[in-house]
Amino acid sequence: MAGIVIPIVCYAVIVSVLGVAGWSVWRQRRSKSPSWPPYPLIDASEEEMDRRRTEVRDRLSHEALGGERMRPVWQKLQDARIGEGLIHEFHRDFCGHGLIRTETGIMLCDIQDGHHPGPAIATWTSEEEFVAFFSRQSDFTLSGWDPAEPVFYTDDSWYRHNQRLTRAIFDRFLRKRNG
Repeated sequence: MAGIVIPIVCYAVIVSVLGVAGWSVWRQRRSKSPSWPPYPLIDASEEEMDRRRTEVRDRLSHEALGGERMRPVWQKLQDARIGEGLIHEFHRDFCGHGLIRTETGIMLCDIQDGHHPGPAIATWTSEEEFVAFFSRQSDFTLSGWDPAEPVFYTDDSWYRHNQRLTRAIFDRFLRKRNG
């Protein structure tokens, strides 16, 4: 008798699970699909975009990164393989600034497609140069807003503050075990 009841119960459970799954899929397909993109599009004027950029700029920290943060960054970059380093965005196309270990030191460059370093924007061959340069930087100068910092400054509104290095990115890099 158990030889008949157990298969019937198992069959009922399987049919029930498949029924619930089928009902869920059918109900989901029947409902109206969400509009794309899943966020409201803004048709902002150039004046509105300038206002927003200024608002973001004014919220950036002017506090210097300091040598106590940047010395360990140099040391960790020295542990990276040549051609690798601090890359904080991994996606298609432009991925912002990165710091890449070279045979002679460290280079700041634009990163493309999550791992392709572009030409050097600046290079450092010694820990002292690197730490002296970056310890005086802030989120504001790194963003490209400060004309007094020619390595980072740009008047291109698309390039400014677009996936640039920040204090938070350096801190996250230092917390990660293997870069």
